[in-house]
Parts: sequence; C-alpha cells; structure tokens
Amino acid sequence: MSRRERLYHLHDILRQRRTPISRQDLMEELGCSQATLYRLINELRDHLGAPLEQDADGRGFYYDRSLAGSFELPGLWISPDELQALLTARHVLGNVQPGLLEDELEGVQQRINQLLDAQGLDFSTQPGRINIRHDAGRPVPAELFEDVLQALFKRERLVITYHGRRRDDVSEREISAQRLTSYRDRWYLDAWCHRSEGLRSFALERIRNIRRLEETSIDLPDEELARHFDQAFGIFSGPVEHDAVLRFGAESARWAADEVWHPEQKNSWLDDGRFELTVPFGRSRELVMEILRYGPDVEVISPPFLREAVASQLEDALAKYQ
Repeated sequence: MSRRERLYHLHDILRQRRTPISRQDLMEELGCSQATLYRLINELRDHLGAPLEQDADGRGFYYDRSLAGSFELPGLWISPDELQALLTARHVLGNVQPGLLEDELEGVQQRINQLLDAQGLDFSTQPGRINIRHDAGRPVPAELFEDVLQALFKRERLVITYHGRRRDDVSEREISAQRLTSYRDRWYLDAWCHRSEGLRSFALERIRNIRRLEETSIDLPDEELARHFDQAFGIFSGPVEHDAVLRFGAESARWAADEVWHPEQKNSWLDDGRFELTVPFGRSRELVMEILRYGPDVEVISPPFLREAVASQLEDALAKYQ
C-alpha cells in the first residue's frame, strides 16, 4: 500500500468511527510500522488540517465530531480501487447504444469525466490513452437480459430453453433465479433448478428462450449460495471437494505468482525458484482448462485424478501433431 493509499485509508477510518481507535489497531489496519503511522498522522493533522485528536492517554486517535463533517481532503481524493472502477464505468457507458436514457447516461459520463479530470487525467483531449478490451466476452441479447433482471428482482420463476455446451443438448428448465454473476466478462445466472432439484449456473448467452411465470421463486440463504458457488475454483465448480497442488517452473512462476486463482488459495516459493499454488476446487473441468494455459510450465502434483486428466489432455493434443 502506497503512502497516498494509507493516508486516504487513515482518513476514511477516522471519518467513519465514533470512538477513538488505538495505535495498534491503526497499524494493523494500515499494515505499517509505528513510525510510519505517526508520519501519516502528522501529515493528515498538521499539513492537511484534519481535526485529528488524541485521547487522554495518547494511545487512541479520533476526529473531532464537531469539525469532521466540514473537513475533506484537499482536492478530490480517489482511491486506486475507485479510480479503476471509474475508468471501467466510463468505458462501459461509452459503448452503450443510444436509447431512452441517452441523455441521463451522458450526464453520468460527464460527471465521471469531471472526477477523472480532477485527478489530472484529461480524457477529453486524450481519450485513446485508456484501452479496455473485452475480446473473450459473450454478448447477451438485450431483451433476454432485461427479462432475467425483472424476474430476479420481482421474484418470478422462469422457464428457460437452455443449450448446454458440454453435452450439446437442449433442455427446458423451470428455475428460481437467485443472483446474476459476472465472471471473466461473461454473465451467468445462478438459480435453483426445479427439475434437477439443485443449484445450477446457466450461461446467459446459452439461453435460447425465456418465459416468466406468475409463480413466486423460492429464495435460498446467501450462505447456501456462497457455499455452493463461491468456495471452489471456477464458475461451474460446485462445493469444495479437493485441493489442487500445482507447481510452476521458475520462469512461469513470475506470472503465476501474480495471479489470483481463488480467494482461499495458498502460495509458497520453493528453494529452486519454482512456485507452488494450492487451489480448492470441486469439479475439475474448468480447472483443467486453466492449467493447460501454462502448457509444459506447470505440473499437477495432486490429486492423482487431476494429474491424469491434464496428462490425458496433453497427450490428445500431442497426437494431433504427430
């Protein structure tokens, strides 16, 4: 975390709290030493004029509530995460086709440009400096997307005709939509399938027909959805059942070490410069595809069935060139 990020974060912590926060808690929140913390406090209080006070024993810090409401960091301070979000939003709005909300969306676009201009980023004169590509995206018909959204928030069941890629079959399903998930620039509908009596994830671009029903959707707890969809690698993974241990060569390790395959992954560097990654997963199909991206620069250490699946795919690929 940079000095500017820490300063922004310190201001945000103090602005939101009603009671003093200890020196130790601030050091943990900011991930810094005591010396760094005091430098940040001095800059925020003495140079930027923040109403920052210390409690009686000098170990706790807080904002004077009578003055905090009128204090803002000079200029417009945007965190790096917010800056990335603004750049992405600006790109999305710039690619929206004209419609009923054209004027309103243009106003939002202008406001975003003003926020970015305040950061010294003049997009009006240099719009091509930021290029966001969505080459692997799969477009979803506008009417279908709208029907899904309406059913999702009005809690209506849906009947969909779905073309599954893996088996290349077409089936009709009655579903209770639970949430929309954006994953790698593609949209998926997480839903309870009444035919299968289980949770399923449907790629929106594979839905051929859709019909909304008057019957009310069933609602599942967020914890159950997270347990099924979010704990393992990938979008079609199901619950966690295994841990994949992958070992990357010294050269490919420089790339693999910077990637986040899963929030619960475990990383370790080996003495010879190789990189070991442990990833929780359920079904292996999507994980195998991801591993194959690295070709000969990665080895599956365990579990054995995953190692065999990757080896089989590599053998099939090699056979095509022999």
